[in-house]
Amino acid sequence: MRIRLAACALLLCASPLAFAASGDASVGKKKSTPCAACHGAEGVSPSPDFPNLAGQYADYLEASMKHYKAGKRKNPIMAEQVKNLSNKDIMDLAAYFASQRSLTVRY
Repeated sequence: MRIRLAACALLLCASPLAFAASGDASVGKKKSTPCAACHGAEGVSPSPDFPNLAGQYADYLEASMKHYKAGKRKNPIMAEQVKNLSNKDIMDLAAYFASQRSLTVRY
């Protein structure tokens, strides 16, 4: 009985993480048009000057965009691109780019 009670308590404590908001990749794809100029249509950059976004972890992409928006990361181009994005926009874009295939390394 105690084990069940402890398991239920643990589950209740962890449930907010399970129900955390996440982005919609299909909506993110529609919002990603401005990103394509530098990062490529599917997140694989055509230039070594800009990072590939495809296949990156969604939480990393979210944090990066939020840091650009807040000024914690300094890049005038990115700051301008993210300044009007809502948290939902950021989550959707992160979900889209995270769902894309990244480059593969061949040996």
